[in-house]
Amino acid sequence: MESFALHSLSTTTTTTTTFSTSLYTRNSLLHRSPRSLPITKSSSTAHSLSSIRSSTQKPLLFSPFHNKNKVFTSKFRILALDQDPKDSPLSKSSEKPAPPQKGAKLIPLLISVSIGLIVRFAVPKPIEVTSQAWQLLSIFLSTIAGLVLSPLPVGAWAFLGLTTSVVTKTLAFPTAFSAFTSEVIWLIVISFFFARGFVKTGLGDRIATYFVKWLGKSTLGLSYGLTFSEVLIAPAMPSTTARAGGIFLPIIKSLSLSAGSKPGDASSKKLGSYLIQSQFQCSSCSSALFLTAAAQNLLCLKLAEELGVIISSPWVSWFKAASLPALFSILATPLILYKLYPPETKDTPEAPAVAAKKLETMGPVTRNEWTMVGTMVLAVSLWVFG
Repeated sequence: MESFALHSLSTTTTTTTTFSTSLYTRNSLLHRSPRSLPITKSSSTAHSLSSIRSSTQKPLLFSPFHNKNKVFTSKFRILALDQDPKDSPLSKSSEKPAPPQKGAKLIPLLISVSIGLIVRFAVPKPIEVTSQAWQLLSIFLSTIAGLVLSPLPVGAWAFLGLTTSVVTKTLAFPTAFSAFTSEVIWLIVISFFFARGFVKTGLGDRIATYFVKWLGKSTLGLSYGLTFSEVLIAPAMPSTTARAGGIFLPIIKSLSLSAGSKPGDASSKKLGSYLIQSQFQCSSCSSALFLTAAAQNLLCLKLAEELGVIISSPWVSWFKAASLPALFSILATPLILYKLYPPETKDTPEAPAVAAKKLETMGPVTRNEWTMVGTMVLAVSLWVFG
């Protein structure tokens, strides 16, 4: 949680004033002016702080403006970022966050379990279906109902359904857990690990920002820049959902809002609608280009192997077969959408400058980003060469 201390001076003050404040963090004092004075808990200060805190909806940027011989008006405020409200003597809020809910949601839990019990014991079993298969169907329906109603987190509920199938001897233990030996399942898990790594290290944001800097002078170029950056990341992230939701949706939203294009509003047609539609259509093309760009590609390959179709060097063979249609679609889709679903904003000359400024703010590539690059290259190399 971020807590902040704001201090506002009266606009009627015409005499020379000295302004000072202290900024607190969890472990250390970040900033102190040379002539800082302790902040007292006076009623006027508390009233000023509470009125500013209640009227301020968005966090203010911190800019130290200590000037000895200058009169400051109420529009000048200072922000202290604090990661623990207990550390700051100014953050005495009566509002307490609601405690996280513990345990299962009772009503969704009863409904989900009841569906399985009704199917198992109340619905007549067809003669052609075995008791084991009918019991498995009831567990399956109860699991699906729980995934929809969410009495527990998805992972916990799915594991509970798997455990039930083993405890009731509906499935043998090796059969129930055989999916965990499937490379497709682990590929899906790894894709979300990579997505989290791209987001946490900032590498995905950096790659997309570079393409915006190079190609973002127009809306069409902006779309191509985001598409090419998605293609570059796709071989190491076998999930379209992970790429779109984890990396590119926040970037597109930020670009759209900066252009005055808000989602769910008539202004969305300025820029946001086109960028989202273009990214959505092109992501399926990049998923088809590489074998490891989507988990369903590995599933298709596995099904083909079960039918006796064995492909040597599957990654390279897949790329050769998919390169022509996928690359053509990637190059043509933004242009076709530009004609069929044109954005109102055609030029974005400020986007490259904003991207360049953002890259300066991000600084040089960090050690964590290089580690992420090395991991991505290693994983793709192992997939390519088997």
